[in-house]
Amino acid sequence: MSQIMESSMKKIAIDKVVINIGVGKSGEPIEKAKKALTELTGHKPAVRGAKKTVRDFGIHQGEPIGAMVTLRREEATDFLKRVIAAKKNVLKESSFDGFGNFSIGIHEHIDIPGTKYNPEIGIFGMDVNIVLVRPGYRIARKSRKRAKIGKTHRITKDDAIAFLKETFGVEVQ
Repeated sequence: MSQIMESSMKKIAIDKVVINIGVGKSGEPIEKAKKALTELTGHKPAVRGAKKTVRDFGIHQGEPIGAMVTLRREEATDFLKRVIAAKKNVLKESSFDGFGNFSIGIHEHIDIPGTKYNPEIGIFGMDVNIVLVRPGYRIARKSRKRAKIGKTHRITKDDAIAFLKETFGVEVQ
């Protein structure tokens, strides 16, 4: 009875979940988006400015046009469960990149379970980006003796899909 033991260094975990609402203009819409993110996550959102000026849309470089929140650890897992439930446990294969990260688009934030409609805020769409890691990924980010992550240790698209199927019971189409 020989069983193949999987190395503890190969276990995949959620590093972070980044929730982004882009409204495209500053002022009142940004404030409403910040309130929506605060209601959803319980964290204070950061405001993001435009990278460059686009005259056709009336956007200037540095003008606040979006809000985002980063979640880690248990909060990230709990929020991800709610987002996957909002998508009825079905994700598209095209949502995954080649490095084990994936993104989910939500058309209306009130679709997420546990969220009620607030007429003062309105309805917002959002992007939810999820970053997966394995133990040892810190070596690529540390300041001293930085190194690359080996090809055999990187998370592939298939690894990420298998992790989601096993952990969250997600169906990938």
